[in-house]
Amino acid sequence: MIRFGGRWQRSPASFIAALIAALTLLATPSGAVELEPIEVDGQPLGAQALRLLEAMEFWGAPLPRETAEAVRAAAAARDGDAIQKALDPHVLLLVSINPEVRVKVARGPAGAIVQQHGFTPLLVKVHNDSTVTRQLRVHSPQAGTAYGGASDGSLRRQRQTELNQGALPATDANRPLTPGEIEQVKQQESSRMRPFLDVEMLQAPPLTANLSGLEVEYALLAVSSSEAGKREATLTFDVGAGTQDIGFRGEAPVLLDVRPAVPVKLDIRDHDGTPSTARLEFRDEQGRVYPPQTKRTAPDFFFQPQIYRHDGETVLLPPGRYTCTSSRGPEYLVRRQLVTVEEGQGEALPIRLKRWINPMAHGFYCGDHHIHGAGCAHYTSPTLGVTPADMFRQVKGEGLNVGCVLTWGPCFEFQRQYFSPTADKVSEPLTLLKYDLEISGFGSGALGHVCLLNLRDQTYPGSAGGKIEGWPTWTVPVLDWCKRQGGVTGYPHSAMHVNAESTAKRLLARDRDGDQLLSRVEAESGLLPLPFARLDRNRDNRVSEHEAALGAAEAADELPNLAVPEMSGAGAMEIFVSVPAGVCDFISAMDTERIQEWNTWYHLLNCGFPLKLSGETDFPCMSSRRVGQGRVYVQLGAGQTQVDFTAWCEGIAAGRSYVSDGYAHALDFSARAGEDATARQPGDPALELARPGRVRVSTTVAMAEETPAAVAHGTLAPEVGGRSVIGNTRELHAPRSQRTVRGGRRLIELVVNGQVAAEQWIPADSEPHALEWEIPIERSSWIAVRHFPQLHTNPIEVRVGGQPIRASRDSAQWCIEAVNLLWENRHQRIHADERAAAREAYDRAIAAYRQRLEETN
Repeated sequence: MIRFGGRWQRSPASFIAALIAALTLLATPSGAVELEPIEVDGQPLGAQALRLLEAMEFWGAPLPRETAEAVRAAAAARDGDAIQKALDPHVLLLVSINPEVRVKVARGPAGAIVQQHGFTPLLVKVHNDSTVTRQLRVHSPQAGTAYGGASDGSLRRQRQTELNQGALPATDANRPLTPGEIEQVKQQESSRMRPFLDVEMLQAPPLTANLSGLEVEYALLAVSSSEAGKREATLTFDVGAGTQDIGFRGEAPVLLDVRPAVPVKLDIRDHDGTPSTARLEFRDEQGRVYPPQTKRTAPDFFFQPQIYRHDGETVLLPPGRYTCTSSRGPEYLVRRQLVTVEEGQGEALPIRLKRWINPMAHGFYCGDHHIHGAGCAHYTSPTLGVTPADMFRQVKGEGLNVGCVLTWGPCFEFQRQYFSPTADKVSEPLTLLKYDLEISGFGSGALGHVCLLNLRDQTYPGSAGGKIEGWPTWTVPVLDWCKRQGGVTGYPHSAMHVNAESTAKRLLARDRDGDQLLSRVEAESGLLPLPFARLDRNRDNRVSEHEAALGAAEAADELPNLAVPEMSGAGAMEIFVSVPAGVCDFISAMDTERIQEWNTWYHLLNCGFPLKLSGETDFPCMSSRRVGQGRVYVQLGAGQTQVDFTAWCEGIAAGRSYVSDGYAHALDFSARAGEDATARQPGDPALELARPGRVRVSTTVAMAEETPAAVAHGTLAPEVGGRSVIGNTRELHAPRSQRTVRGGRRLIELVVNGQVAAEQWIPADSEPHALEWEIPIERSSWIAVRHFPQLHTNPIEVRVGGQPIRASRDSAQWCIEAVNLLWENRHQRIHADERAAAREAYDRAIAAYRQRLEETN
């Protein structure tokens, strides 16, 4: 039976009563020792026993009323023998610690009935002859994760490394698996006994983390099983390394009777009443997640607290009370309902999804162009990554119209089997899944990673199907190969970091007189991150290395800025070469630091290059919790009954789109001038002005009333790093939280050539707000709308007198310095046979920027 809604009550009495009765009445297990009272002071034992009763009540497994009354009476009388006689029939295991601090374990008289996917508290009696006050620990060879191979680095960034305890190690991402190794992994999976148990000592208040040192006390062992039926487990106890007694006396086999969880059927309906897929999270009153994450294998991912279910599917839940949180991505409301699950067949759990906004009604169809089905947090076991069906439920469950699953180096040998020139067969008309490539962990990754979309062929000519040999060692040829087969190209995780100290050292290299200071003439022989007067903090008309470093750090917090990045990472480094070569369509945003993403884009736009912006997550390497935290919304026209993947990719390349975290939307953005009634939108031909004049800009913007409290969304201040880390989803930058920010105001900015030309505050109320500005345009320019850090449109170009956009000499010089620094840092990583061709491409890029610099007034 399943009950929905209503007020919270105590634990389901029928189940708890049956469980306790069974534990009490089962025959004494074979091999169990007969427990005798041990001499002990009754007052401290009584106080501890009363706290034990409270804990068992709190954990939903109270002792029988007669037992509890007997314990309370004995505690009041300070009768240690009577307390033990009341509790000992319920003891599963006796743990004895001798004076030499050696731990041995024996079976107690109580039965071992536990709940599948539940957390059943079982009683442990501790006879402590050593009076040690350490922590009592429990282990089991049947416990541990059901998966293996997750990246420790990825889980450290997610701040949930506990999920990798006991897991099999990850494979080496820098070395391809041979066919034999792939087959070996599969055989290991089939022969490996899956851990089915979770065991832990309950040591939170009212209990204590350490033993008290009293001769006798009682502890609670929590046991959960992912499997139902009779299961034998070995339980081992210690109070520190090397304290187990010899001859296997520190462990005890226990035959568990695991009662099956209840299969709760789900009735999931979208906002329009059609069957759908939902993101669901089940938590009990103590905040524990169900089903337990460490026992999850695909289609459920262990590093996510949520699961994704299609209409009509089930979730296994033990009897109990839960909060069910449901949604389908940021365009939907988050809804919470109380659910009571009891044994026996019941009706389906109704999940009703509700949108706060529907961009499809305005012609925008959203996607995440960069997600992974293997690598990073994904496991190599039970499979070398997951299947298209597993990824599809993630994509549909987050309300995406398109999910691009990019196979990359660590999983290429296995995952390449899912590639197809068209959308995968699991796709639906309005939810597409397409396998393509991210060139990362390939032979071409040293100069930056690249996303290749809409590929017809994933085997680079001369590579023989591998990922290292035969691939170019720089990115431009790879992008060209993709473009020649009708693909769309761009750079992922595009933030490139500014190292203030290194920047200062490069600036001080301009010192000509050897005084370790920069005069105004010396400093201004090249680009400065800030004007000389701002760098010269002590006003002595000289800039020291320390002042230069402070200035670079200050500049890195501004948008736009002229601090040249380090050019030594894995982001969009070679974009400064590929964009002038005409083989790069977009730069990615929404998963790394926002200022650094948008700053690079602004400078390239200021040079007159028509580079577009797209939204991604790089799930689960960057945005670990869900796909679609960064999105691109492509204008395909309202009323589409089927999304065409090629048309959607072409929309990214043309810039008929905006990027967002899904909680902010620009449902309309257009510009017109004079008597010309024809408005221009992103992706349209330029708005032509015969001479400088005024342009009318209109936009319709909506901001969610409820937004997650997170640094990535700009709704939570970072612990360190300031404005420059906002938007980054790779690091949390603050404690993980399920809190949200409701209401408030959001600043909408009109940007012209990277500078704010007008702004207006609107309420975050989930309602569309129409805004209009009239601004002067003196020269050819690009115009866009943004909300930092959640939203940015692609630009509308305005040409004055038929002239191309040449908005900033500093932007051109910034790009030149980036190209030169990249060559200095990384040219040795380009294979010697390719270096001459690469040098020519770099020189052509520098020439293009110099020409634009000279053409800029």
